[in-house]
Amino acid sequence: MNNSSLRVLISDQAIAARVAELGKQISADYPDGDLVLVGILKGAFIFVADLARSIQRPVRMDFMGISSYGKGKTTSGEVKVTKDLDASIEGANVIIVEDIVDTGVTLSYLIGLLHNRKPRSIRIAALLDKPERRLRPVQVAYTGFTIPDEFVVGYGLDYAEDYRGLKDVCVLYDSAA
Repeated sequence: MNNSSLRVLISDQAIAARVAELGKQISADYPDGDLVLVGILKGAFIFVADLARSIQRPVRMDFMGISSYGKGKTTSGEVKVTKDLDASIEGANVIIVEDIVDTGVTLSYLIGLLHNRKPRSIRIAALLDKPERRLRPVQVAYTGFTIPDEFVVGYGLDYAEDYRGLKDVCVLYDSAA
């Protein structure tokens, strides 16, 4: 891993502080009832773990794997579930936990899919949001940080499966990609 190709965008201390704030906000918004965090693999695994520990009430966790096609050229809108939920979400408050929201194509598909499973509510928590890249309207209820349109890695986000373990969110320069 060539660290000279990275620039810290968000420090691990800033991430920890913001995740704690999001946990308090979610705890206040959902004082009772079933609460299920649905982490989107693989990028959100660190965020969902830290967020679950910062929520001050019982919470269940489940995970989904999603694959999008057409990302090499233009967004085709074709989305495939590669790992589905292990338990029912019917009647539960569901928070989809994403590492980063950009085009909204995958999330809009996922919201429709989960809505058909009759949860009480569905909201989105995203560590990072790139609203300038949005192709489909999605409302992020809990945003960690709004960032510019740069390629980022770390804190679960990867480039070719590398960099996920970085504590900070870093911009990966083009020379490394």
